Amino acid sequence: MKKYYRFILLLLSYFVLNSCSSEVRGVNPDQVKIAIRSVGHELLLAQKDSTSLVLPVEEINSKTYKLKFENDLSIDPEILVEIIEKSFKKAELPSNYIIEVLLCSDTEIAYSYQMKNRTDTDIVPCGGRVLPKSCYFLFIKFQDNKAGFNFWILFIPIFFIGLLVYSLMKRTIPLKPSKEDVDQIRLGSFIFYPEQHKLVKQATEISLSKKECEILEILSEKPNDIVAREELTKRIWEDNGVVVGRSLDTYISKLRKKLQDDPNIKLTNVHGIGYKLEIQ
Repeated sequence: MKKYYRFILLLLSYFVLNSCSSEVRGVNPDQVKIAIRSVGHELLLAQKDSTSLVLPVEEINSKTYKLKFENDLSIDPEILVEIIEKSFKKAELPSNYIIEVLLCSDTEIAYSYQMKNRTDTDIVPCGGRVLPKSCYFLFIKFQDNKAGFNFWILFIPIFFIGLLVYSLMKRTIPLKPSKEDVDQIRLGSFIFYPEQHKLVKQATEISLSKKECEILEILSEKPNDIVAREELTKRIWEDNGVVVGRSLDTYISKLRKKLQDDPNIKLTNVHGIGYKLEIQ
């Protein structure tokens, strides 16, 4: 039986790797930098600034670039989205990317959004809310592009192989306890009730919003381990195109206040990566 499991899993892995393999479209880094500098130039022109400099684009790695400016500027999200999409499309750059606008002073994210192979910009996160004039820099992070053609070609065999593996494993592996059997999670001096959206400390109940509850439940699955921002936004906010990153920071801040009564629990921000629920 083990041989059959191994064969089926290897076959499934082969199909998955070939059908769902992903890579960032091969582009010349110099071409990327030119397109990003064009974005900076257009942002300054939008503010009638034709004299200050767009500083050299910094390549963090093959997928991530940093854009800085000589002087302070204000940023209109609608204009930013339009300029970036137009410049990237003209340069034939990948259309799957994350844009983060950070403050120079403390590197806090002032604005961010994610574009996923969209062909329109009808939906602009925080449209109309112009960021006040200050020192900002931009992080441009290109994401992996899924090879959708191969996926759909091989969807049927993958589905049936997965169904076969599930059926065989179901016969030998007992089911995990349901949510009703595990309806509470101990976090330090708190007891977390995901289904009831609340924290309880002694006789005190602290209500949680639906989003706060979802975030805390995901973090509590991996105590003392980092959970990536991308994982949190994908599981909670993904909505067919644009993912707003600032909302996550807001809910994290609210959760920190609700957990601050227990000094043994810390909700820390690992810059550029994600968050970690530390429990001593």
